[in-house]
Amino acid sequence: MLDFLDISFTDILDIVLVAVLLYYVYKLLRGTVAINIFIGITIIFLMWKITQALEMEMLSGILGTLIGGGVIALIIVFQQEIRKFLLMLGSTNFSSKKNFLKQLKFLNTETQLETDVETIVKTCELMGKTKTGALIVLERGQSLDFVKETGDKMNAEVNKPILESIFFKNSPLHDGATIIRGNKIVATRAILPLSNKKLPAHFGLRHRAAVGITEKTDALCLIVSEETGKVVYIKDGEFVLFENTFGLIETLKIDLV
Repeated sequence: MLDFLDISFTDILDIVLVAVLLYYVYKLLRGTVAINIFIGITIIFLMWKITQALEMEMLSGILGTLIGGGVIALIIVFQQEIRKFLLMLGSTNFSSKKNFLKQLKFLNTETQLETDVETIVKTCELMGKTKTGALIVLERGQSLDFVKETGDKMNAEVNKPILESIFFKNSPLHDGATIIRGNKIVATRAILPLSNKKLPAHFGLRHRAAVGITEKTDALCLIVSEETGKVVYIKDGEFVLFENTFGLIETLKIDLV
C-alpha cells in the first residue's frame, strides 16, 4: 500500500532534471508571446497524463494523438526558441566554477543585479540629446564570447565617462557594438550578426545588428539613433517601446536578473 512512497535516488534525479529543463525553457520564453503557447501545451500534456491515469481511453487517445502529431508543428512554431535553447546549452561552460554556479543561480532565494542599469540608460539618454549613435549589448545567460572575439577586448567598469568616450563620434571605438557582461565592458567594436527580418527602410545597420544578436541569443540591446536621438530597447528580436526612462530601467532590471 505504501509503494507510492518508495522514492529512489533516480526518481529524485529525474525530478531535479525536469525542474532544470523547465527553468531553462521558462528563461528562454519569459516575456515573449511564445510563453502563452508553452503554457497551453503544458496544460494539454497534464490533461493527457491525468486521463491516462484515470484510464479514460477515448479522451487520452485523442490527446495523445494531438500531442504526437503536433511535434512537427511545434518545431516549426518554436524554431527560433529551439535554436536559442540549444545555443544556451552549448555555450554553458561547466569547466569554470564561476560559470557553473551562475547557471545554478535560480537555486538562490535572492538574486542581485550586477549591472548598473541606471548609468547605462541615463548615459544613452544624454547621447541621444547630442544624437550620438550607440549600440550596447547586455549579456545574459548565453556567452557572447563568439562576438567578443570579433572586436577589441576591454575590461573596464561601466560608467558614464567611458561609455561617452567609446561612442564619441571621433573615437576609433565608436563603430560596432560594445559588449557588457555584468558591470564590465568586455569588448568594443564588436561585429554582430545581421538579421534577415524585413525592417523599415529608415532602420540602419545598428538596428539590424541588434535584432540579429537578440534573435540568435538571449542578449539585450540598447540603441541610440543618430537620426532621431531616441533610445531603443530590443529583446528577442523585437522592439520594446517605453513612455519614460523609469519604465525602461525597471524592465531592464527585471530582464537582467
